[in-house]
Amino acid sequence: MNTYIFNNKEYQIEVIRKNNKNTYLRVKDNKIVVTTNYLTSNRTISKLITSNKEFIDRALTKSISKSEDTSFKLFGREYDIIYGFKDTEVDNNKIYTKDEKSLNKYLSLYITNIYSERLDYWYNIFEEDIPVPNLKIRKMTSRWGVCNIKNHNVTLNSELSKYDIKALDYVIVHELSHFIHHNHSKDFWLLVGKYYPKYKEVRKYLRNS
Repeated sequence: MNTYIFNNKEYQIEVIRKNNKNTYLRVKDNKIVVTTNYLTSNRTISKLITSNKEFIDRALTKSISKSEDTSFKLFGREYDIIYGFKDTEVDNNKIYTKDEKSLNKYLSLYITNIYSERLDYWYNIFEEDIPVPNLKIRKMTSRWGVCNIKNHNVTLNSELSKYDIKALDYVIVHELSHFIHHNHSKDFWLLVGKYYPKYKEVRKYLRNS
């Protein structure tokens, strides 16, 4: 038994073995921690956890309420967060991490890399003469992206990371097109459609999400 199931979520079980006589069970940082001696069998530990299910469930409920959500969306895919691990890593639809701070650090770097890769990709696709864009990422409440013509900055909303990657691609094409057309004229939308023909579909997707 390496994980404990509570409310359809997995939580790590950590066993710490020391030179002590007694066995202790506690919940810390959304993780079940068993401290015992070197002679205690795994079967005995499993029985201990099973017999203390009510206590563990109460403790987990209290622990979870103090932390962030135990699931979230990343580029359109939902992931379960499992706290209590030393390193942060992604495995299928689960993210194993130490704590909220470690998770946020990992996600910030991961999201920045994806945004940067997609911006470079679309910049190289454009046939028009546009400047090399400087990527900026920040949370915005009323815009998905901003193109600053003067300093060549393309600012992308960090919230785009919660949507399918097609949303990020559309917004990038939209902002790069502003280097050619500084408004939302017919020519502007023709340019957007040249590189992203399904832009209307994605605009609707963002409005309805």
